[in-house]
Amino acid sequence: PEVTPDQNNAVQEIVRAARSGRFHSFLLHGITGSGKTEVYLAAAREVLDIGRSVLYLVPEIALTPQTIAMVKDRIPVEVAVFHSGLPPRERAKEFMKVVTGGVRFVLGTRSAIFSPLRELGLVIVDEEHDHSYKQEDGIPYNARDLSILRAKNNQAVVILGSATPSMDTMDRIRLPHSSLITMNNRIGPAALPEMV
Repeated sequence: PEVTPDQNNAVQEIVRAARSGRFHSFLLHGITGSGKTEVYLAAAREVLDIGRSVLYLVPEIALTPQTIAMVKDRIPVEVAVFHSGLPPRERAKEFMKVVTGGVRFVLGTRSAIFSPLRELGLVIVDEEHDHSYKQEDGIPYNARDLSILRAKNNQAVVILGSATPSMDTMDRIRLPHSSLITMNNRIGPAALPEMV
């Protein structure tokens, strides 16, 4: 698809950081319908082209089927999928594809943060504000926070995307190696609702 100037600027900034080989965190703050997903996929293709791998987190299993179809249609490499709805045998099969290095793109819910990707170059956390990234029973963790840590440990880029970012993510953009990218325009003729 043809990209908008907002999308193109966002992709260029993210790719520039990814090519530097140093950690950087981006908050992609885009209104609903601004095309954040296209930014994710375009940046992912560029990162794959430079030989690094991509981890794409979505908040819920319900979002995964439509995202899987879109990713597999647009990303030119094999994609491994991780979520709690997979039977144990299927989950083990996906895990082994990543362990052997045959897969460089992982898509999944919060547990995908533990996938053993090599040469991690980009971590995408879609709807970063969503509470389903928090595991509260068993061993508690927040996949969003772990995504930042994994990116930092791998000198990779992390994109935290949301139309309604969490307060701690908004606060994080003041830190070194962090940036805000804002997308305020919807794609196509759709307009924002009138506020009265």
